Amino acid sequence: MLTLSTVNVNGLRAAAKKGFVEWLAGTGADVICMQETRAEPDQLTAEVREPVGWHATLAPSSAKGRAGVAIYSRTEPEDVRIGFGSAEFDDSGRYLEFDLPGVTVASLYLPSGEVGTARQDEKERFMKEFGEYLTGLRERATSAGREVVVCGDWNIAHQEVDLKNWKANQKSAGFLPEERAWLTEVFEAGYTDVVRSLHPEGPGPYSWWSYRGKAFDNDSGWRIDYQVATPGLAERATAAVVERAPSYDQRWSDHAPVTVTYDL
Repeated sequence: MLTLSTVNVNGLRAAAKKGFVEWLAGTGADVICMQETRAEPDQLTAEVREPVGWHATLAPSSAKGRAGVAIYSRTEPEDVRIGFGSAEFDDSGRYLEFDLPGVTVASLYLPSGEVGTARQDEKERFMKEFGEYLTGLRERATSAGREVVVCGDWNIAHQEVDLKNWKANQKSAGFLPEERAWLTEVFEAGYTDVVRSLHPEGPGPYSWWSYRGKAFDNDSGWRIDYQVATPGLAERATAAVVERAPSYDQRWSDHAPVTVTYDL
């Protein structure tokens, strides 16, 4: 069995003070993909930077205090790669790959974007480059007899069932028609939305809730954290759960871990 968790920690230093360390100590996951760590390794305590029993790699952004991804694995990786060959984005703390036996696991933090601003232009450039990379990654994996799973904050709700207030967000970044169409292209190019395949009906399960208002209490969320896998691995997924905090005051991030178990 392989149990994979992915979570946007919304600042690893802050999360460590609010419950992440305790969650890490109690998780049954074999691999954890994290996004928006927003920390250099030397800014973290040893129990977070080098937790006992884990092989940890952090890929911070060159822009201090922004983005950042990480992967913690109980099994030592065969290879580690930061970035996806992009001149613009490889030092932005948005993509990290681990090769484990038979499976490549990646942590992705796709830009969030903002309609009508340079941030949305950046998101669109990232999607174009990354979409092309995903196609090549799948082809290489198939040739090598490997599987791939890209875990992370994709910052796109794919369908209406993936966010509570979809009607009010049709012109919002994260639910724009062109963003949703791009994600459809990813799935049509040979990848599977693992959580949706196990929970086909919806709504949700949501993985992000704004800190503003009563979004969490009302379960007014978005499903933007995905595990996107090649079909051979996706077919072996046996369970998927969003580890939603019991209450608002017990949250250590505005996202919740998305955990999937695969029967290998």
